[in-house]
Amino acid sequence: MPDLHTPDFGVEGKTAIVTGSSQGIGRSVAETLAASGADVVVCSRSQERVDEVAQAIESSDAPGRALAVECNVREREEVEALVAATVEEFGGVDILVNNAGGEFVAAFEDISPNGWNAIVDLNLNGTFHCTQVAGETMREGDGGCIVNMASVNGQHAAPGESHYGASKAAIIRLTETLAVEWAEHDIRVNCVAPGLIQTPGVAETLGIDAEQMPPREQVDRRIGHGEDIADVVQFLASPAAAFVNGETYTVKGVPRAGNSMSSDLGLE
Repeated sequence: MPDLHTPDFGVEGKTAIVTGSSQGIGRSVAETLAASGADVVVCSRSQERVDEVAQAIESSDAPGRALAVECNVREREEVEALVAATVEEFGGVDILVNNAGGEFVAAFEDISPNGWNAIVDLNLNGTFHCTQVAGETMREGDGGCIVNMASVNGQHAAPGESHYGASKAAIIRLTETLAVEWAEHDIRVNCVAPGLIQTPGVAETLGIDAEQMPPREQVDRRIGHGEDIADVVQFLASPAAAFVNGETYTVKGVPRAGNSMSSDLGLE
């Protein structure tokens, strides 16, 4: 009988930067990686909010440590300071999760140049800044893993979100290109495209309270939780995904036949 291979899904001893991790998917990712043994840098534009997340991780049973850093990923200097603080505290960067992002709903003809630029700057340019700066540290070290956060709306048409969808589609192509360019540096670059996830940001965009969103058992997993995305991110950051590069993982559950997302949410 041949020896059985046991995959390694752990991230013990690694250092991870998770952008946009003060709430929602980003917070779930930070908490999941810390629970699996990674030291995590929690960052967003609010020091108070990232302090709260880092303190929660530090006071839990998670073996990983946490560092809170205020950072606006649209500002190159702040991203450089973020990476420098990570290297100073933990010695390097092994994992980068580009999660910071935003959106609003508007018909294409109603989107102002400022509105368009704001979404592209945060979603796409923020990913560019963080990847380029953290990637330099990875290339100088032993490589690493980058996980970009896209969206199902970057894979297919999403009326009312042309600006958001365009930025997320660009992230998917950036992921594919960097996976080829940086393979020689032992840096893997992959992408996660979430479907509808129950987060404060989604609730705000849809104009409803998170408590009004139906439990996922009532909609056959149509509405996911942050942990559903965090589990996939951990897989991609782990040795178990050592042969996965340049891929986009769509994580959207199983649609319920005969019912639309809009009707499930009471939006029709």
